[in-house]
Amino acid sequence: MIEKKNNNIAIIGMSWGDEGKGKFCDYLAQKADIVVRFNGGNNAGHTVVSDGIKYKFKLMPSGGPLEKEVIIANGCVVDPKVLLDEIENLKKLGKKINLKLSSTSHIIFPFHKVLDGLEEESKGKYSAGTTKRGIGPTYSDKAARWGIRTFDLINPQLLKSKLEKLYKIKKDLINLYDSHWDTDFNSIYEEYKSYGDRLKPYVIDTAYYLNKAIDSGKKIVFEGAQGTLLGIDHGMYPFGTSSNANALGISAGTGVPSKKIGKIIGVIKAYTSRVGGGLFPTELTNSIAEKIRDQGKEYGTVTGRPRRVGWLDLFNIKYSIMINGVDSVIITLLDALEGINPLKICTAYELEGRLLESWPIQSEIIEQCKPLYNTFNGWEPKTSEEWSEIAKQGFNALPLAMKTYIQFIKDELQTDIAMISIGPDRNDTIVLEENLL
Repeated sequence: MIEKKNNNIAIIGMSWGDEGKGKFCDYLAQKADIVVRFNGGNNAGHTVVSDGIKYKFKLMPSGGPLEKEVIIANGCVVDPKVLLDEIENLKKLGKKINLKLSSTSHIIFPFHKVLDGLEEESKGKYSAGTTKRGIGPTYSDKAARWGIRTFDLINPQLLKSKLEKLYKIKKDLINLYDSHWDTDFNSIYEEYKSYGDRLKPYVIDTAYYLNKAIDSGKKIVFEGAQGTLLGIDHGMYPFGTSSNANALGISAGTGVPSKKIGKIIGVIKAYTSRVGGGLFPTELTNSIAEKIRDQGKEYGTVTGRPRRVGWLDLFNIKYSIMINGVDSVIITLLDALEGINPLKICTAYELEGRLLESWPIQSEIIEQCKPLYNTFNGWEPKTSEEWSEIAKQGFNALPLAMKTYIQFIKDELQTDIAMISIGPDRNDTIVLEENLL
């Protein structure tokens, strides 16, 4: 057998999401042939700044503004209206759409969104802080084997037959919570039939297509949504999302075997943020939190709601690195910590007087833990133009305190650092590991 060079790379969030993955997927997309989204739905927004234009996507993979070939694979759940809106927005900017949508991805319907809100409200203290976009209920239907897939959406007779049954089941369930809900079946069917007509040109068997592309030597970027600690199997359950938001989800979410995936790059924010419910051991609720939130523009791409912020937690990131098999890491938003002194990094958890060996994935254990910190000097504020100039000059031009902070992260995680981000634009990046792709 002829050995083929593996040109592929996966970009995975190491924490609770919002680490800045979109920027680096976009950065690497410049050299890639295909960018693939393998999990999640339109609950996972990402922002890309390219040539001074800010693109906010919920479903469209990074690489869209570059007119690269982009794939929404089978591990995703798709709100067709959201996807069509994003397609039209790119067209209005004069961009060519080079999208392929998996025929086996699952479709979000209006009743999924209604149930998302009703079920979330009923969970009480176990509420995950869902975006109420219908993601969880759609994945539930997928697992229960009565979900409706994109192949059904583009075939009207199949859609009608399957939707009639699913609509009745969901209507009965919703009426247990809200007896006044009575959205008409025909209006849903006609609306989604029209979506199917418009999306049909993009729909293919993406698993077959991707494997053929990889075997032919094409360069692939696998783009993760959310972050590892929100994953359904290896995150803080139930305070997370409904898919595997880690490298383990790539094969199931695309049909690409693990030996073809290539390098795994973990993205770490210089501090920690998260949205929704669930424990957050290093969370800050004071003026420092407000400053980080404002400087880092920590407001959700999808919801606009303020994110919770806190000190960098390397203890749970070590767990993420283990789960993902990370080759090297990217550190983002270092510029957002400017003017804060001192800075802290969590390196361990203490439970009942003893240090834990590994991040305790169970939330009931985490709530009893005390985070332990190392303290660092901060760095002075700079203008965006000054940060951009530093990025051009490279690592040695960084403030000494920042270099010390970065070196500590590298030593503590025992991993290489591939890139550093000190601004939102694609060019505000210092590359330390060449030839990533």
